[in-house]
Amino acid sequence: MKHLPLLLLPLLAACSPTAPKAEKSSTPATQQAALLPLAIHTAKGTHRFAVETAVTERQQEQGLMFRKAIAADGGMLFPMNPPRTASFWMKNTLIPLDMLFIRTDGSIAFIAANTQPYSREPVSAGVPVTAVLELRGGRAAELGIAEGDRVSWGKCADPAGKSRPGLDFCPPQAR
Repeated sequence: MKHLPLLLLPLLAACSPTAPKAEKSSTPATQQAALLPLAIHTAKGTHRFAVETAVTERQQEQGLMFRKAIAADGGMLFPMNPPRTASFWMKNTLIPLDMLFIRTDGSIAFIAANTQPYSREPVSAGVPVTAVLELRGGRAAELGIAEGDRVSWGKCADPAGKSRPGLDFCPPQAR
């Protein structure tokens, strides 16, 4: 009976609230599986991307902070449901980003190009948007992406591609 407390000690430690949680780890393989197809339709053609999504408040707060690189066809999409006037900053962001603010009709309202790493200056389109897309800094100019171009994602960007429930965005056809 004297040894019972010693036997219970490992069990109590295993139930401790400070024990690491498996859900907190994020490996590149997990991120790769969660990529969402996205297409930007320009006057010169369609550019395809495979982007991460920041859906939860915590994911949106983290964004692309502390990243050292973004793939040429990569980025991060921040869906806004309901649409709202979004404001972003570059605190703890190591690399320049292009921020594309997307209206509810799928058109790009504003592009903040090559935003300054570590800046605390807010960046906003000043109008309600349905999403913000962050790409590697300078990528929009490289591809000729401009305000007014149209964006779609999920099954609407690639009907044969992967989709996530509630993340398909099919803007109405331009007139």
